[in-house]
Amino acid sequence: MSDTTTTAAGTIEHLDPHTLIIETNVRPSAPITPAFVQSIKENGVLTPVLGHRSDDGTVTVRAGQRRIFAAREAGLTTIPVYLVAVDEVTAERIVQQMVENDQREALTDGDRAAAFQQLAFEGLSVTAIARRTGTKPKEVKTALAVSENEVAASAIQEHELTLDQAAVLIEFDSDDDIRADLIKVATTDPIQFVHAAQRARDEKARAKTKAGAEADLAARGYAILDVDPGYYDTEYTRISELLTADDQRVTVEHIEHQDGRAALVRVYADGDATISYFLQDPKAAGFRTYGGTQSKSGPMTDEEKAERRTLIANNKAWASAEIVRREWLATLLSRKALPKDAAVVIAKGLTIHRQAISTAIREGNDLAHQLLGLEPSGYFENDKLVALVQQTPAKAQHVALAVVLGACESVTSKQTWRYPSPTDTDYFTQLGAWGYSLSDVEQIVTAGEAAQAAEKADPVNAEPGAGD
Repeated sequence: MSDTTTTAAGTIEHLDPHTLIIETNVRPSAPITPAFVQSIKENGVLTPVLGHRSDDGTVTVRAGQRRIFAAREAGLTTIPVYLVAVDEVTAERIVQQMVENDQREALTDGDRAAAFQQLAFEGLSVTAIARRTGTKPKEVKTALAVSENEVAASAIQEHELTLDQAAVLIEFDSDDDIRADLIKVATTDPIQFVHAAQRARDEKARAKTKAGAEADLAARGYAILDVDPGYYDTEYTRISELLTADDQRVTVEHIEHQDGRAALVRVYADGDATISYFLQDPKAAGFRTYGGTQSKSGPMTDEEKAERRTLIANNKAWASAEIVRREWLATLLSRKALPKDAAVVIAKGLTIHRQAISTAIREGNDLAHQLLGLEPSGYFENDKLVALVQQTPAKAQHVALAVVLGACESVTSKQTWRYPSPTDTDYFTQLGAWGYSLSDVEQIVTAGEAAQAAEKADPVNAEPGAGD
């Protein structure tokens, strides 16, 4: 038995949910919560599911599988089904299921990626998928790339990553450890994911540079060292400590064809390969130790080694964070509406950061140009920032803010986290207030400001001063 209501486009019938056949859906699964089942039990299915009746009388549902599962679990005897003419076009089915969102959870990025892949299999182009589903073409391309990558496709479903996070995993197809680390960050500390991804990219680039330099050295007959032998090593001697027979400093050219030559390749935060050269038997090669080499005060202590490891790691992290930060600033300046306190920040920049701005303006403020997507002006060229304001007066505040931000950026370096000044702290605190996710190393710069704020908020529990 069923109640029937006729509409212009189809009919609504109240049918037993257990008799309904569920069509292949864009969702790999349809999770239902106890709260959702309870809501269905108390209120019924308020929005009809979408289906069609075949020639043998069976009803197949195209959209509404969660409502059907919940209705069955809640023990409902009937639910409303909106019956329309049968349409066997798969692409049309998928599109309908994607845009149908009533009384259901929104599709996850994993669901959308799987749906886009199905549509692509049905012959729809990226442009057609984007138009039919109201999605940007770039997002569709990213989703298809994720779907075609086994690890990324699995991670976006299993760990519920975002589309952008899953796409990053594709960059590290050959490194399971990096992918595992990125998945961990995405699921435990997602606001730091962009920083973790950039550090991984930079580390990958440094590893490639190191491998290339080592391959070249090995081809020239050098033994490749994994660690620095140190000044007290008895097997290898640095060529910087050696003199030739005619008292000239030994260079790479002097040892290019010597037996026992070795090299150590290191790549620091700047991304360039630094090579140290060594020789096993300087005396046999006709060299002698230079008497004026630096004094050897003894090997580094464990504490000194730990400090150096931290220094190197933070310098690398700072270089990666700089890329993320400046991309974020460029996006900020590309928005039509700037932060509400933009005028205040500009005024503060012209006062608190006046020295940085003075230097940046005198040198052309290349970073201000770059943040606005402009090529820096040449020495004898008219300033492109002026031209932008003249052509688009509404961009005047954008240009002014870019001048301030570019100047503040120009005085940051890997020394900033080691010796943050009050102006550095002010700048990074402002970025955090605007919504920029400070990386761990950038948070060192604002740590003093945070401590002062905590002390003002809770003076009773603050650290006692020298006079207490």
